[in-house]
Amino acid sequence: MSTHNYPVQKSEAEWKAELGPERYKILRGKGTEFPHSGKYNLAFDKGTYCCGACGQPLFKSDSKFESGCGWPSFDESIPGSVEYIKDTTFGMLRTEILCSNCGSHMGHVFDDGPTETGQRYCVNSLSVDFEK
Repeated sequence: MSTHNYPVQKSEAEWKAELGPERYKILRGKGTEFPHSGKYNLAFDKGTYCCGACGQPLFKSDSKFESGCGWPSFDESIPGSVEYIKDTTFGMLRTEILCSNCGSHMGHVFDDGPTETGQRYCVNSLSVDFEK
């Protein structure tokens, strides 16, 4: 995780107990779910996508679009809700996105979005909850 001092602080043991193994692997272990497997990939109901670890609102449904990449995609986040971290794992240069409230991993943001923002926030379904 980032060295940032987040408002929500828990031990990794507490996170693991609260999140369960699948969500813990994504949110705290920076994992990635298999493409086209997440329940929010093709969901387009109106509402808000919130951090699956702490509940902070991250994305509004009107920013969601079908990117074809296999993960939920958004063209912008709610201002102040996301922290951006340079990620050079796996020999790639990417920008990781974390919840600014608890530091949990959401996915990555890319500069190849089809809308006017030019952004594609590629988010794991397991890292978010949806509120209508």
